[in-house]
Amino acid sequence: MSGASPELAKALSQRQLSMIAIGGVIGAGLFVGSGVVIQKTGPGTFITYGLAGLLIIMVMRMLAEMAVANPATGSFADYARQSLGEWAGFSVGWLYWYFWVIVVGFEAIAGAKIIEFWYDGIPMWILALLLLTAMTATNLFSVSSFGEFEFWFAGIKVAAIVAFLLIGSIYVVGLWPDKDLDFSNLTAHGGFFPNGVSAVTVGVVTVIFSMVGAEVATIAAAESQDPEHAVAKAANSVIVRIAVFFVGSAFLLVTILPWKEMGGEGHGGSASPFVAAFEEMGIPGAEHIMNAVVLTAVLSCLNSDMYTASRMLFVLAARREAPASLVEVTKRGVPAAAILSSSVIGFLCVIAAAVAEKSIFDFLLKSSGAIILFVYLLIAISQIVLRRRNGSEQLKVKMWGFPVLSILTALAIVAILVQMGFDSGSRSQLLLSLLSFVVVVILFFINRFYVASRPIAPVIEAEAPPERVLVLANETVDSDVLIDELSRMGADHKCVFHVVVPASPVETGTAATHGPRDVWPATLKAAQERLDVTLTTLREAGFTADGELGENRPLRALAAGVESFNPDQIVISTKPAEESVWMRFDVIDRAREQFQIPVTNVVARPVASGLV
Repeated sequence: MSGASPELAKALSQRQLSMIAIGGVIGAGLFVGSGVVIQKTGPGTFITYGLAGLLIIMVMRMLAEMAVANPATGSFADYARQSLGEWAGFSVGWLYWYFWVIVVGFEAIAGAKIIEFWYDGIPMWILALLLLTAMTATNLFSVSSFGEFEFWFAGIKVAAIVAFLLIGSIYVVGLWPDKDLDFSNLTAHGGFFPNGVSAVTVGVVTVIFSMVGAEVATIAAAESQDPEHAVAKAANSVIVRIAVFFVGSAFLLVTILPWKEMGGEGHGGSASPFVAAFEEMGIPGAEHIMNAVVLTAVLSCLNSDMYTASRMLFVLAARREAPASLVEVTKRGVPAAAILSSSVIGFLCVIAAAVAEKSIFDFLLKSSGAIILFVYLLIAISQIVLRRRNGSEQLKVKMWGFPVLSILTALAIVAILVQMGFDSGSRSQLLLSLLSFVVVVILFFINRFYVASRPIAPVIEAEAPPERVLVLANETVDSDVLIDELSRMGADHKCVFHVVVPASPVETGTAATHGPRDVWPATLKAAQERLDVTLTTLREAGFTADGELGENRPLRALAAGVESFNPDQIVISTKPAEESVWMRFDVIDRAREQFQIPVTNVVARPVASGLV
């Protein structure tokens, strides 16, 4: 059967996706966290940002090679699955989701602390919950509302950075009133490397986390109007974004001010060095302006974090690694169940921060701290494996200098992880994140062992040849094994068949190839095509056969078919036990308990299809 591939009804425009890509790496980590990096590194901070940026650029280029070749929601989890096996896809998906739902709670708290600067009488946790509720509502409304919100908020972040770069450059080169060309701050306060050259590379561990988010564009691309072009453009533009926004800003900061004057304590943690720089240049109201910008950056990150977490949960459900109900979407094409599930964890993180900040919340932050590096490492390994396996002839975007740069990138990520192990400040993050990784992998194999160890339900032969056979099947509905079994049952051509195909995004495979916006139309088309092919095959063999599309939940679809058709035999076709969702949830045994007629389980492999 040919796969159904309807044209995708995309909700993110190119301008929205471009701004998501541009603003995705600009967060509070740059506006506030850069002061901490400067304190530890000195004037050479911009080199640290350059090294971390180079690593992100390499990862994005590798991801772009794979994503352009096969655009998909949550693409890097799929690439890990294709290259290293099911355990890798499962691990990357759940770890990435875990990372972002913890960040959702953290960003909500960060936003609340900024608001406290203006309104100090409202409890922090209430402000955080209000912010989180607002961003959840934005994501629930529609994909386009998320895109529009992110477009304007990311635009504010970008505008603030551009303004700083322009004004700061004018100030440094001596075009500012009463100011001469002056680069003395680069060397006048203990030299260019006051804390030693090694501090530049040590700082990469901190800086790399402020750049996380560039890969969100590859997830959003599945809901854009031109996925291949969008991913390639986002990956290429990340070079300019990091060079200008991060390296350029860091260079101007250490040139405008002595490095020792940045990174002091202020409201909500470290004061923004951008505030200090604007005040040094005499910009009035700098603190209020930058606090508003930082709040915008936090809300933007919170909005995109919620989007990213929910889409990864959607992907996990589509790959049968999370409850199938998480692929349910609203009429607006929004995966509401996945958004609400992710939001609930964010709410719990906020509550944990309010009642147990030094224990539970601290544990959650540390146990997710290094996860993004594990994900980046698996992206690099996946690209190396897939490139070796599939070659490069058909690739539209290629990783530079393969395999040397790919291998060096993977080794650099390993070096950062090792550095975290030697650093007493980040060692606990590495160890607890490794624990999270190990737990997820163990859960994968426990689940696989449980499914594989369960016996296949035995075939129960009817006492007399059946006359009315109800067939429940989806992925294997047109397999030769099922058709042969039905032909055996109806050998005397007196048997009447009624075929029920549950319209499930998971079982048809459309959830694995389509975004939330258009998954249900694609599901109905795929299920109908499978039903039509099966009925045609049976009729051409001389049998009487009709059928219907059932509810996405198989037992409910089966119950409706039994009520309307009144069969004397039921045939349920599944994949092998270790691969079958229906076997995992006892569909065969529960059907035998529910209906007082013979139930036969036919085990078959899906027919090769573009949907499965």
